[in-house]
Amino acid sequence: MRILLATDWPGEGGGVENYVALIARALRAAGDEVRILTSSAGGGAAVADHVAFGTHRVLPQSVLQISNPAAARGMRRAVADFRPDVVHVSMFEMHLSPSVLSVLGTVPFVANIAYYKPICPIALKLLPDDSLCVVQPGPVCWRGGCTSLPQWVRDRPRYARIRREIDRAALVVTCSRWMQGELAQAAIDADWASWPVEPPGPTFRRAPAADPLFVFAGRLTREKGVELLVQALALVRARGVPARLRILGDGPSRQRLERLVDELGLQDAVEFLGWLAPDRVEEQLQQAWALVAPSLWAEPLGMAELEAIVRGVPVIASTAGGHAETIEHEVSGLLFPNGDVDALAGHLAAVASGGAFGTHALPDDTVRAVQMRHDLDQHIAWLRGKFASLAR
Repeated sequence: MRILLATDWPGEGGGVENYVALIARALRAAGDEVRILTSSAGGGAAVADHVAFGTHRVLPQSVLQISNPAAARGMRRAVADFRPDVVHVSMFEMHLSPSVLSVLGTVPFVANIAYYKPICPIALKLLPDDSLCVVQPGPVCWRGGCTSLPQWVRDRPRYARIRREIDRAALVVTCSRWMQGELAQAAIDADWASWPVEPPGPTFRRAPAADPLFVFAGRLTREKGVELLVQALALVRARGVPARLRILGDGPSRQRLERLVDELGLQDAVEFLGWLAPDRVEEQLQQAWALVAPSLWAEPLGMAELEAIVRGVPVIASTAGGHAETIEHEVSGLLFPNGDVDALAGHLAAVASGGAFGTHALPDDTVRAVQMRHDLDQHIAWLRGKFASLAR
């Protein structure tokens, strides 16, 4: 089959971006012809076959998010040149815009919705007080302070186009039962299958640190809850536990987090390592007693958490969202209510004291079960079956 993968590809290291790169490699290995179309504003332009103009400049982006003529032209050229049997589209809302779908004509396309942007104007379903949003979008979005009134007004034609194009999709797919349910509440019928996780590299060997060491891996943004994690670590260390934290990743919250570390006197206990290549992340997971995912929002899935589990690393994570599907409490990790700093501190202390996961590693059968559920070959077979049914 000839398969065109289209995505904004807004940055390096995100779950959707990594997923697109992974399935591109696997589909090619299965014998399919695969091309990638992406926006020039993201990190995927260097590996894409077709690149459409995009920008991070606020004013032009606010217009292009409604309609991006360059993306429409780029898609037309890609279709004319490549003649795809099917198009798989992820994360088009920020740069490519609905225009990238409106020009597909009779070419069947699959809408891969693995985050909240198509059904939430801030893409988080998280209220200003950090509680989970449980209502459908509407005037409540600006009345509740999530968006400004001008943004909400601007988004009316934009979201009308987004929904119109999603409704035209031959198939909508997503990454978890949780997201399937969230989309159903917005009257979007979606199919799903477990997303694949790459196995450990050939040199990966667990070697837990001598003292309690926790690792966070992800983008440093409000919804990821790293501030909560730093506060919980301070509570644990106040009890005399010599726990340490390594933060892998970067983002707009980094400076605020560094100030918080200074204010709490944790300079000797917290390290900021920035973005690391996958092999460098594996090096950190070798030493970790647990990976911590303290998200405030309801994670659609949680790929970093799965990557830790298949490497035998226990995971401490907030309960809401995909975490409740991917992490089995007291089997592959420990779950706590979103935003509950005391509960998080309790789990950190339990792992640090050896009361939970005393070997600092997961049992082999637990690891194998997760590896089988998130097997790449199994996922690609499912995806190719969907594509083949549409391409006929």
